[in-house]
Amino acid sequence: MDIQSLFSIDGKVALVTGGSRGIGEMIAAGFLANGVKVYISSRKAAACEATAARLMVKFGSECIPLPGDASTIEGIDAIAAQLSTHETKLDILVNNAGVSWGATLDEFPEIGWDKVFNTNVKGPFFLIQRLLPLLEAAGTPDDPARVINIGSIDGIRSPVFDTYSYGPSKAAVHTMTQQLAAKLARRNIITNAIAPGPFPTWMLSTGVGTGGDVEGTDWDAIGRGTPRGRVGTPEDIAGLAIFLSSRAGAFTVGAVITCDGGIAVS
Repeated sequence: MDIQSLFSIDGKVALVTGGSRGIGEMIAAGFLANGVKVYISSRKAAACEATAARLMVKFGSECIPLPGDASTIEGIDAIAAQLSTHETKLDILVNNAGVSWGATLDEFPEIGWDKVFNTNVKGPFFLIQRLLPLLEAAGTPDDPARVINIGSIDGIRSPVFDTYSYGPSKAAVHTMTQQLAAKLARRNIITNAIAPGPFPTWMLSTGVGTGGDVEGTDWDAIGRGTPRGRVGTPEDIAGLAIFLSSRAGAFTVGAVITCDGGIAVS
């Protein structure tokens, strides 16, 4: 019942999609700092390789770039095939890769639905499907494999921005997580979702009007609008992912856990 036995994830192998920046990078960093061998995947190979190299230098744990497009079946198959050449099992899969699309209601285009749902919903489902052999190889009754799907509080409450496909896609991720959890628990794979609120990410910076300038965004001003009075930190999201991946989270199944400073309940 000590902290080490409850929360240690040392020696595990993880894949984090969308791991080259934002929440994916924060979770990957938290894993690396605690002895996990981490593969990070993103659509842009150069960014994926640069982030992997930087994180490996910073934390001293093995971080391997696995570029690929997690929104298409071809890209998903390529990611799964690459991972299978390196590993015979996968302890943790974090489905974090995601996109949004902003447009007014009157002008919202079909591609704004297709791209968002392909990346945010179809991608995680088929990546889980393709990686089931590796997840089952890792999972045991005492230490199941873990799948963590990154949803959003915009899948729980109405979004602030004109992103009409994003909230429904994340609500679908939450429901999909629960349905898969019911099917996979007996196969020694535990599935849960995290629904983040505002974090200092490229995606949110585009929503608030700073066009991807993460460093130039006034995160303190944005944070003052939350009940906790701040935006999320790497410790907040990585800590929750570590809990879900550890012995302490081994009986938490099919949960959608908010990490939003109290926004959804307020």
